[in-house]
Amino acid sequence: MLRGLSNISFYADDVAAAATWYTELLGIEPYFRRDNPDGTPAYVEFRVGDFQHELGIVDRKYAIPGTSLGESITFWHVDNLAGSLDRLLALGASLHDQVREHGEGFNTASVVDPFGNVLGIMNNPHYLNVLAGR
Repeated sequence: MLRGLSNISFYADDVAAAATWYTELLGIEPYFRRDNPDGTPAYVEFRVGDFQHELGIVDRKYAIPGTSLGESITFWHVDNLAGSLDRLLALGASLHDQVREHGEGFNTASVVDPFGNVLGIMNNPHYLNVLAGR
């Protein structure tokens, strides 16, 4: 069911400053940016490493309620988001965040496993494109 790591999302109060810091660290610019209505960045994304994993920096105001400072969510690509979510819940996980559409085929949901860990699942076209190119 979990095909591979597809995205890790970090939260920041100042996405622009975080993007600058990670640009310096990684030596690359974010390849994607989505802005808030006021023009400040709401989300930036880098593609990192041999498999071009996605590192996203999300404006903290969009964090899932209850997300604590320093918490991140790792998302795994799944082929069937609704079915995977149902299976996780049937196995005793509790809903952390409902299915959310992010545009262009990117959809996420997350659960808390029976041991207190947040597990993100995602339909991720980028993951499939990288896989197809290998």
